[in-house]
Amino acid sequence: MIDVDLYKAKKLYPFQEKTVSTILDELAENGVDFNLLYQLPTGGGKTVIFSEIGKQYIERNQKKVLILTHRIELSVQTSKQLSAIGVSNKIINSEVKELPNQHEYQCFIAMVETLHNRLNDDDNFIKDIGLVIVDEAHYNSFRKIFQYYQNCNILGVTATPLSSNKALPLKDNYNKLLVGESISGLIEKGYLSNADTFSYDVNLHGLKIGTNGDFTISSSDTLYSNYFMQEKLIFAYEEVSLGKKTLIFNAGIETSIRVYESFKKLKHPIRHLDSTFSDKDRKEILKWFKDTPDAILTSVGILTTGFDEPSVKTIIINRATRSLTLYHQMIGRGSRKLPNKDQFQVIDLGNNVRRFGLWQDYINWQDAFKFPDRFLESRISELEDMEFEVEYEFPKGYEKFIDTATLEAFNIKERYHLHIDNGDKGKKAVEESLENHFSVILSSAKDMDHGFEILGFLQDHIEHRLKHYTKCISKSTDNYFKYLLETYNRQLSQKIRTHIHAS
Repeated sequence: MIDVDLYKAKKLYPFQEKTVSTILDELAENGVDFNLLYQLPTGGGKTVIFSEIGKQYIERNQKKVLILTHRIELSVQTSKQLSAIGVSNKIINSEVKELPNQHEYQCFIAMVETLHNRLNDDDNFIKDIGLVIVDEAHYNSFRKIFQYYQNCNILGVTATPLSSNKALPLKDNYNKLLVGESISGLIEKGYLSNADTFSYDVNLHGLKIGTNGDFTISSSDTLYSNYFMQEKLIFAYEEVSLGKKTLIFNAGIETSIRVYESFKKLKHPIRHLDSTFSDKDRKEILKWFKDTPDAILTSVGILTTGFDEPSVKTIIINRATRSLTLYHQMIGRGSRKLPNKDQFQVIDLGNNVRRFGLWQDYINWQDAFKFPDRFLESRISELEDMEFEVEYEFPKGYEKFIDTATLEAFNIKERYHLHIDNGDKGKKAVEESLENHFSVILSSAKDMDHGFEILGFLQDHIEHRLKHYTKCISKSTDNYFKYLLETYNRQLSQKIRTHIHAS
């Protein structure tokens, strides 16, 4: 549901006016080829702020502005706000193949994939751009556009300055982070509603970690679709949110459908929505949700961004996540302030508060920007990893070309403790792990090159396994882990060269 408030010009709050001036001054002082990242919590008015920045930049520099989004809803509401404040603009969607009349526009809004296709055909598709603004800048898909605008300023805007891919930190593309108002500050000044959080302990045994570092959808569906989890969800809803407009976030479609069925049996007013729905059905469901005071909407990831319904009274996180960005996006959907709403409820059914702290808690975003690995590791505590014993789940299809069953059968922690109990060195578990990985490479590789290709595929699994080993060692450090990983890969590479023939 698009934020229709953005269809008319909005008067900036004092902190928003100050932010616009600060950002424009930063860009002016540092010249072209300077990239700035700006952080502001969900609900702080990022669209209003960067629209005004675009307007004033055009007036100051007599150059055009390009705004990148990842959802069509975000493109539309940005275009509406720009039009409302007098900036002529055009949305570049899949139907726009050429721009013969681009001199008529001061600003362009584009979906990243669409623009990338146009720039592949013509790298001068949009001319005279001086500033590129990236909405939801934590998504890595935007990076592919940057190569075309190396002599421009780039302004990234996000609520959480953490890359969606830990291997591609935002500091690689942005020179500086500017931190805006904190969540607690916006609450105190009356711009956001406060969150009253209710946490229910959940046994997360059985969850597996995927290659993106978060719990997999399949293992989450298995856990959250069972009878006991459904009962806990219904109990929590009826205890905290009965009769209130409620938005439920799930990890997978299977879980959301089960939630819908369980609530429907109890005559609660509920609808289900996921990414497979048509635009017509989606609009109808969101209109029902808006117009029904005690509505319950169960969904997957489709409403984490580009959705605005201020009348939501309760957010239920019916999933576990290791993504701080997703955690803030979900809770942020309930934070919009209304004259009769200065507080909303958060029900946590995934031990997420234990993992990340309360939504309102202070976060050192500069630390997250400069040292993302250290920042994330510190928030996923050792205690939690030991408690949940999360497993690694291979991407679908891997079992077709490597023996994943042999890898899954090996437990490095069990081997470590076995050797310690027998009076041996725990490091023997690493040696056995290396032999386990190599046996799978040897049995699957057609030749040496193929062996190295398989080793590349196994990097996430190797890293995950060695991290489990370092959890067993009381004095393990980041440097030791890096040394261990490099040594492990070097020894595996030597075995491949020695025992697998070249093509």
